[in-house]
Amino acid sequence: MNGPAVRVLAGYDGSLPSGAAIENCAQLLPAAHAHIVHLWTPPFASDQLRRRLWTGTRQVDAYVTAVEREGQRESDRIAAMGVVLAQAAGWTAEPLTLRGYGGEGFELTEAARKVDADVLLVGSRGLGGARAVLGSVSDMAVHYATQPILVAPYPLLAADENALVQGPVLVAWDGSAGATTALGAAVRLWPQRHILLTSVDHDINPPIPPGKPQMTVLRVDSRHEGSPTAVADALATAAREHGAAAIVLGSRGRSAVREITLGSVAMSTLHRAHRVVMVVHHYDQPHPATQPGP
Repeated sequence: MNGPAVRVLAGYDGSLPSGAAIENCAQLLPAAHAHIVHLWTPPFASDQLRRRLWTGTRQVDAYVTAVEREGQRESDRIAAMGVVLAQAAGWTAEPLTLRGYGGEGFELTEAARKVDADVLLVGSRGLGGARAVLGSVSDMAVHYATQPILVAPYPLLAADENALVQGPVLVAWDGSAGATTALGAAVRLWPQRHILLTSVDHDINPPIPPGKPQMTVLRVDSRHEGSPTAVADALATAAREHGAAAIVLGSRGRSAVREITLGSVAMSTLHRAHRVVMVVHHYDQPHPATQPGP
C-alpha cells in the first residue's frame, strides 16, 4: 500500500495460533503499523496466579486488589510479547491492553474503531482457546467489525504461507454493492497485487476500479448452484489453484440482516477456505457501533 503505513489492530492472547496470525499477516501486509491488543477479562488473571494470590492473602478485599494488580502486569507482559513478535515479523508495533467484561469480539471491533485501524486481524483459533473452526471471539468480531477484518486460520500449510508474500488476491464478485466495497478495499490495501475477480456460476461484468490494478476476471462453477457451502468451496478451490494470498468477500452491513448474510457465503468461506479471508462490510448508511444484544 503506497503512502502512510497500513494501520492494523491485531488481537493477541499469547497463544501459538494468535502469534502465527501476526507472522502470516505481516507477510500479507508488510511495513504496517500494528496495535497489538490483549483483552484483559474476568477473572483478570491466570488460574495459577489467582491460586497463588489467594494462598498469600486469605482476605477477599486484599485478594481482589492483588488480582487486579498482578492481572494487569500479566496482561501488559502478553501484549509486550506480541509487540516483539510483530516487530520481528517486520511491523512497527505498540501494545494495547484493554479491560473488558465479556463480548471480547465486540471489544476488539470497538478498539479497532477507536484507533482508526485500516484492518482488524484475528486468529480463527487464537483467541480464548476456541475449539471450533471459528471461535466465539473471532465469530463475533466478524459480525460487528466496521473495518475490514482479516481472519487468519491456524495452521496454514507451507504452500499457503508462501502465497502470502506475492500471491494474487481473490475477490468474490457478484455485482453487488458489497462486492464493490470489497474490491475497493482490496485495491487500497494491495495496489501492487494481481486481483482475481471471481464470480461463481454466473458471468457478471466487473467494473474498472480506481487505480486500474492488474486484474483477471474468473468464472468458476460450484457443484450445487446457489448453495452457500458450494459457493464457498468453489472460491476456496479457485484460491488454492491460483495460489491466492487471501480471499476477500463483501457483506451487507445492516445489523438486521447480518446474521443471514454472514450465515451464508461469507461465513461458509471463513469456515471452509483454510486460508486468510478478509470480510468487508458494506453500509448503506453511516454505521454507529452498537453493543450486541443479550
